[in-house]
Parts: sequence; C-alpha cells; structure tokens
Amino acid sequence: MIGKTFTTMLGGRELSIETGKLAKLVSGSVTLRYGDTMLLVTAQAREEKSPLDFLPLTVEFEERHYAVGKIPGSFHRREGRPGEKAILGARITDRQIRPLFPKGYRHETQVIITVISADQQNLPDVLGPIGASAALSISDIPWGGPTACVRVGQVDGQYVLNPTTEQLNRSVLDLVVAGTRDAVMMVEAGAQTVSEELIVGAIEFAHAEMQGVISLIETMRAELGQEKFNILAEGDLTPDLVPELAAAARSSGLRDALLTTKKKERSANLKALRDRLIAAQIPEGEMDAAEARIAALKTAFGKVEKQELRRLILEEDMRADGRNSKTVRPIWIETRSLPRAHGSAIFTRGETQVLGIATLGTERDNLLVDDLTLDDNDKFLLHYNFPPYSTGEVKRMGGQSRREIGHGNLAKRAIRAVLPTFEEFPYVIRVVGEVLESNGSSSMATVCAGTLALMDAGVPLKAPVAGVAMGLVIEGDKYRILTDILGLEDALGDMDFKVCGSEHGITALQMDIKVGGITPAIMREALEQARVGRLHILGKMAEVLAAPRAELAPTAPRIVTIKINPELIGKVIGPGGKQIRELEALGAQITLEEDGTVRIFSADGAAAEAVKARIEGLTRTAKIGEEFEGTVVKTAAFGAFINLFPGQDGMLHISQMSEERVNAVEDVLNVGDKLRVKIVNVDDRGKIDLVRPELEGKIAPRAPREARPGGDRGGRPPRRD
Repeated sequence: MIGKTFTTMLGGRELSIETGKLAKLVSGSVTLRYGDTMLLVTAQAREEKSPLDFLPLTVEFEERHYAVGKIPGSFHRREGRPGEKAILGARITDRQIRPLFPKGYRHETQVIITVISADQQNLPDVLGPIGASAALSISDIPWGGPTACVRVGQVDGQYVLNPTTEQLNRSVLDLVVAGTRDAVMMVEAGAQTVSEELIVGAIEFAHAEMQGVISLIETMRAELGQEKFNILAEGDLTPDLVPELAAAARSSGLRDALLTTKKKERSANLKALRDRLIAAQIPEGEMDAAEARIAALKTAFGKVEKQELRRLILEEDMRADGRNSKTVRPIWIETRSLPRAHGSAIFTRGETQVLGIATLGTERDNLLVDDLTLDDNDKFLLHYNFPPYSTGEVKRMGGQSRREIGHGNLAKRAIRAVLPTFEEFPYVIRVVGEVLESNGSSSMATVCAGTLALMDAGVPLKAPVAGVAMGLVIEGDKYRILTDILGLEDALGDMDFKVCGSEHGITALQMDIKVGGITPAIMREALEQARVGRLHILGKMAEVLAAPRAELAPTAPRIVTIKINPELIGKVIGPGGKQIRELEALGAQITLEEDGTVRIFSADGAAAEAVKARIEGLTRTAKIGEEFEGTVVKTAAFGAFINLFPGQDGMLHISQMSEERVNAVEDVLNVGDKLRVKIVNVDDRGKIDLVRPELEGKIAPRAPREARPGGDRGGRPPRRD
C-alpha cells in the first residue's frame, strides 16, 4: 500500500492527512482532505546556511482553477500571480509557523500549499496551516510545532467550528485562530459589531477544538517523523558582551536616548550612543580588522536597548515617547483635503499619518474575481499603500507587497461591517489609504482615515469605526498592556493586537503573539483597554465629522434608480444596442438587471433625470382610463393609429370618431393631427382601443376585441339611422 493516512473529526467532518504517496522527494509532504477540498502541502529547506541575518522563510499558496473545474479567465488561460485571497491564505500560514523556528535558524525554507480540489464549502485558507504543520513536523527541518488552525463562526447564537460557506454568510463572526497545544499564537477576525466577550469566548472555543488536530500531527510525527538536521551554530559573543555593554550604556545616557520623543531623533541618538560605546571597546587602529567583533557589539547593543525599554515599561510605566501605557498619541484630523476627490481626510496620530480617499463608481467599476470562491465580483475595494518615504527610507518600488495586502484586508474588514447595502446605496466604493508617515499602527490609522473619507463623501455608514494597535510586555508574572504602540514597541514587545470597531462593538481584529501565549484574563484586559482607546479616538473623529455628510460632494456622481417591467428591458436596449447607446450619449451610464432594476449613473444630475424620463417613456405601460393628447401616425380603412407616448400606439376605430357616420377616416383625421383620446381596452397582446372622451355616451361603445367575431380591426357596426 502506498502512503499512510491519519484521520480525526473536526467540526463534525472527517479531516484526513495522507503522506508517502505524493511528492516523495521533498523533505515533508502531505495531502490533506476535508470534505471535497484537498491540498498538497510541501516543506523543504536548503542544507547550507544562508548568509542572511534573518529567517529566509517563504510560504506560497497556489490556487489551481482545475480544483473547481474552471479554466482561468486570463488571456493566456493559465494561473498568473496569486490573487488577494491566496496571499491572505499564505500570510495566515506564515504567521502561524514562523515564530516556532529555532533561534538562529538561517536555512532558506519554503512551504508550498497547492489547492488541488475545492468544494467551495470547506474553505482552504485554514487547512493550509494544518498541512504546513504536518509537513514540517514529519520533515527533517528543525521546527517547534505542531500547531493547528481553525475558523469559528457564530450562527443563531451558537459557535460553529469551520463553518461552511453557506453558514459563514449567515454568521456575525469570521474568526481564524492558530495555536499550539498550550497557547494561542495568532487571531484574525471580521465581525458584524460584536462584543469583546463574544470574541474571547470564540478564541477559547477554537483553542479547545483544535487539540484533536494537534494530537493527530503528534501521532504522525511519532510514527513517521525524520530526525531533524543540526543547525550550524556560530559562536555567539553577545551573551558575554551584554552585561558590560549594558552598564556602560546606562551610565552614558541610554535612558535619555530611549525617551527621545521623535522617532528620527531617537534613532539618531541611539545610533550615536552605540557608535561611541563600540569605539570605546575597539582601539581606533583596529576598527577595520574587527568586523566580527563590531557586528557582535551591535547585536549586543540591540539586546541592551530592548532590555532597557522593557524595564522602563514594566517598572516605571514609561514609554519611549514619554507616554504611560494607556495614553493614545495626540491626534489631528482634516477633511475635504483634496478638491476633486469624492471624499478625503487626513488622520494623524503621533508620527503616523494616513491620507484617506473615497471614490464612488458604478457597477461597471466592481472588481471581477477569478479565484476558487463562489464570488464573481466585489463592490467594496480598499487599497493600502505603504511607500518607502513613509518611514524616511529609500527602497525599490514595485507591485503591492503581501504586507500591504494584509494590512489593507484588515482595514477593509473593519469598515465593511458598517457599510450600507448596495440596495440602500447603489455605488461601488473604493477607499485608498496613502500612508504618509509611519511610526506604528498605520493600518489602524487607515481604518480611521478611510471612515472619515467615506463620511466626507456622504456614504451613509451605520456607525463610524476606528482602530487601535495594542502591545504587551511580559516578564514572568509581571506584564504591561500598551495602547497605541509605536513601531519600536511592536519590534521589541511580545504582542501586536489590532482591534477595530464602533462604539457598539468590534468589527475586526488581528493578533500575533511572540511569546508562549497569553491567558484569557490578559486577553480580556487588552480588549477592554483597546475599547477605551477606541472610544477616545472615535471622540476625536466626531469633533471634526460626527456623521456622514447629508449630501454627496459636488464632484461625486449621481445614481438614479428606477424599476421597469423586466419584459421591456429589450426596448431600453434596442436593436443591436442602438437605443441604449443613444441614451448614454445624453451623458450617463446605464446598467440593467434581470429583475427590471435600471441604474442611471452620471456626474450631471440633469442628464441623469433626462435619461430617466426617456426610459420611463420607453417602458411606460398603458392603463385603461388614461387620457392622452395623441398624434395620428397612420390611417387605415377601419380607423386611425394614435401615438400616445414614445413606443406606444393605440387604435381609434372609425365608429368612434364622430356622432355622424364616417365613410372614410381621412374625412375626419389625417396623419399629424392631434386629438385627445382615452384608453377603453387593452387586450392580452397589449393592443389598445381608444375613444374620444367628448363622445363617450353620445355614440355606442365598441365591443371589446375579444368579444368581436374574429377579433380583427375590420367591420363596421350597424348604421344608426
């Protein structure tokens, strides 16, 4: 028998992990199946150590369209660059496995997740981390797992583990949790404004439910796991250097350098102090020959800097910019910053600044989706841009980075929860967050700037939302939770916990933990401190713009929506699209839906109203009893055809033209004559009979067409003499 399969139950469905059958030349390879969703996950590392001074780990999430029986929609009909959902799936796996590689591990490592079957009900993004955990656990790669990852929804007041797509559409929560046997490591969520307690309960539920998967992978490792290769460790000089360097740094002004308020000045002061200390350790003439020792001293200084910053926070409740642990940095806000944008705002918090821009478009502007999901378009777009100048650096600029996509997705989830439905506000909405300055929490500033830009544009949000990034410093039993963290506190702290929401509850969150785990009590305390910080920020936003503007910006386009009989859509389009082209030539875009909904989009309100009037005329339905000032457009032996409104004629029979007998229609009416007429009958084919209102009661009414012999237009009534 080829391969071996391990199974467990997860969320009421079987999860199976098979190894030894596919991709056998790689260090670790598994095939994971959940329902009819299947993933091939491989893990491989280079034998030689990388010269890089960081962990060279890459995680790829590959979607194959054959997994859902589709041919790719690209020009070349093959998969191209990963889409947004694939990149987000890779980030979930990366954030779960990266912290568990050994300290000093520098071997280039690659984890590739390939979706080879997708049933579009069991989502693959949370299965990839499980496959990566299994592949790494049985491989020869040093790694501290296993881990597991699950999704939690809440449907009808009950937590649901790994909800299907259908259940997720009804859920108020979409929470992804990754963890080890003992600790939660990563959390990501979008929510429909839920309480902090609901979030904590869902995290605890997820961690308990993932234990069966962790046990399964431990069994795999025990039975099939390879011996881990040795890391080629180089002599680390820093432990011996740290105590001496720490004493010298503290006596030379390390505290003052760390407590410099401005980021650039702080960095300059710390670098100057470091260089002075290194120069004191190495004679000037030996600097060129002491490259290794200089590198070791720089590393040691970094450790000293981290130790002192953490000491200041824990013992003195003092942070690098002079705040205490619960204080939010100063905020200033400006709206209507760009004259031509539909909505714009600048949100500045300390040394983090984001320009938010909102643009309104038509259905033609929606994002076409060509991935493995059931979605085919997206009507809300949020793009987060992080240029190098925002951190005072020079870097190569290219396409959007994975970090930008991840941060943008978090902000998008936070704001999406408060958007009106498309039926309530029929615009495609794009928000752009341009990060102009960054010193921590730029994604949360994007939530604030994006919300303000949407309100500035007049988008009727259910409630304003704001975001705040929380940090943590923990040593043994002593800890300090930090509100609105700086970039330095993110780098040297133990947690990055971003929380977004309105005054009513949470709409999105993301948590990455760098230590063994935090207790539910600490998590509750962090969420409560985040709630207080969020309400403070919302208050500052309300001082500038408390609610969406009552009117759209003058530069924003207008959308007029009308409903027509679906059977008359063809009249609006016209032969070969001739009619709709003529309508759009009036200065508008038109979209039509199968249910008869017509949306007219124009930057010129008068043009939109003109097109609306034309369409209403084209699709107007005649009703019995209505009167019109009509025009004769054709005559026949039996009567005259009268145009009532564009595209609709009725017939006035010769017997209904005069009190006197009429021998020829032309004796009374000619083409081009105008007269008032009234509808007296509309048959099942839409044919209309007319009378002259002033003659009603004076001449005998004509029998309805369906009651006439043959139902034709000919014949005369008996003479009335």
